[in-house]
Amino acid sequence: MQDEVSTASMPGPDRARQWQHAVRRRLAPVEVTLPSGAADFHGTLGSGDAGRLRLLSMRAAPLRLSRPAPSAPDEPEDRLVLLVQKEGTGAVRQDGRETVVRAGQLALLDLRRPFTLDQHTPFHLYALRLPERALGPSALHVPRVTGRAIAAADGVAALLRTLATDVACGAAALAGHVRERLAGHLADLVATVVDEQARGHGASAPDTPRALLITEIRTHIDARLRDPALSPARVADAHGISLRYLHVLFEDEDTTVHRLIQQRRIEECARELLRRARVSRTISAVARGWGFQNAAHFSRAFKSVYGCSPSEWRDAGRNYATTATPGPASGV
Repeated sequence: MQDEVSTASMPGPDRARQWQHAVRRRLAPVEVTLPSGAADFHGTLGSGDAGRLRLLSMRAAPLRLSRPAPSAPDEPEDRLVLLVQKEGTGAVRQDGRETVVRAGQLALLDLRRPFTLDQHTPFHLYALRLPERALGPSALHVPRVTGRAIAAADGVAALLRTLATDVACGAAALAGHVRERLAGHLADLVATVVDEQARGHGASAPDTPRALLITEIRTHIDARLRDPALSPARVADAHGISLRYLHVLFEDEDTTVHRLIQQRRIEECARELLRRARVSRTISAVARGWGFQNAAHFSRAFKSVYGCSPSEWRDAGRNYATTATPGPASGV
């Protein structure tokens, strides 16, 4: 990165305000909320450019970035941000959707429309800001992709994650014309991923019997997550197939049916704990409501996914809802 700042050089009493100013100047005129202990907050920001892309690396303690209202029409045209969650777990909300973004996943934000990005644990992310026009016709699909986590274990998304990370880390050492060419490649990959994601969330149902059955099974599981008796054996029974064939079906799905059930239950618990951060319903009640019968097992499973306990996750949501960091009244 060509430009880096750290809270280590900021005086404690004014650290929160200076950090927000640094984020607004390097990323966008967003609101920054520190849940607690602003004077003890720690973080580093690195920023730079690669052609038409603006690059940002952020390592920090838990915080929230948000835009509560649409932006002014005269703000810069480079309105899209690709997020690469390097470490930690984030929760993204935009366009009526909310999702959890885990380490290794991507997400797309439109900075001109309201959004929130919560980081509930210490984290490291890369943000690449680019003009909407750089995506060409694919820009029309952006509203269907924002507010979603994008898996990046393979395919074009994996290429995008790797290249984006490499450029964010090493752009400063590259010649200007090389950064320009890499920026073009990155924009093309973002456009391709946007197209893929838009098709995946809006296309017609898959047309092979195997794909149709897997989709039906996933829908069946989602509809019955609250049933504590839900199990792979019951799923197989409900679809008239053997348990062995059910496992064969999911061999190429990068998960097992048991893990899928647990993962989906944990995701729904995480969403409910955020929504109920200011309500008195207990964590154990939320867990039971989504099919977990053992509180200790739920806590261990939750921490293995999100890197923090359910109570820490809920408390972070409560702090975000009640604590705000004052910032400049105008934009960058």
